Amino acid sequence: MKKILIMGLPGSGKTTLASKLVPLINAKWLNADEVRKAANDWDFSEEGRKIQAKRMADMAEKHKKEGYHVVADFVCPTLAARELFNADYIVWVDTIKEGRFADTNAMFIKPEKYDYHVTTQDAEGWAPKIAKEI
Repeated sequence: MKKILIMGLPGSGKTTLASKLVPLINAKWLNADEVRKAANDWDFSEEGRKIQAKRMADMAEKHKKEGYHVVADFVCPTLAARELFNADYIVWVDTIKEGRFADTNAMFIKPEKYDYHVTTQDAEGWAPKIAKEI
């Protein structure tokens, strides 16, 4: 079972891609906005993003230990956040140059290491290809 991180800037298509991928691999789905809402935590500072990455990682590990693939879609803008999440498989959704939040754009570091590079907003086309690799 794998922890799959779908990462990229806000508005790049992460959630749409996750919605298409999850049923293809019978995975549990962690959407960052939903997880933040449940935790009532809207801290988007660098420290807040680390806390969110750890929260997402803990939830994903629980599902993985229960025998599920886990798809987590969230920005995960820094190397520290990615290290905390510790994905088994990374999908970088690289479809836009800037997101809608200046602070996120400023801290977003393009990943040097990823398993799949999505370059267009075509979730229907990409999801089966990613599922096949997983």
